[in-house]
Amino acid sequence: MFDAFAKVVSQADAKGEFLSTSQLDALSAMIADGNKRLDTVNRITSNASTIVANAARALFAEQPQLIAPGGNAYTNRRMAACLRDMEIILRYVTYATIAGDASVLDDRCLNGLRETYQALGTPGASVAVGVQKMKEAAIAIVNDPNGITRGDCSQLISELAGYFDRAAAAVA
Repeated sequence: MFDAFAKVVSQADAKGEFLSTSQLDALSAMIADGNKRLDTVNRITSNASTIVANAARALFAEQPQLIAPGGNAYTNRRMAACLRDMEIILRYVTYATIAGDASVLDDRCLNGLRETYQALGTPGASVAVGVQKMKEAAIAIVNDPNGITRGDCSQLISELAGYFDRAAAAVA
């Protein structure tokens, strides 16, 4: 996994070139957005249990067959595994957000996840719905303007939403 800085340096080095003005401008913008990224990740991390629990609760309200006898989240062990997986996905979304790069999410979380769920008989579409519910909750928390750095966060929110969408698509 490369962070944005290592990626830019690696690309310039591979070409044997100095960093271009546009590359330096992009890195400067990333530094300026650093506080917004930290606020975003801090808010998600501080509320991770609530995000996961509320997303699971909403998912099971919409798809009660998952927690009914014979369902994929029936029994405490299966429910715990479901919540654990949702938490892991959320954690890797925060890693991608802080790095500004989805490669850590792809490489360490999503690659092979669909196949694993298929092998276990886990309904990927239901997992994708759970991920979308986490996305909604996380974005609502991040968009709360109280106690965070002021400024336009639309690009960062769009990026964050993209990481959740990527995760949902990977398991569906």
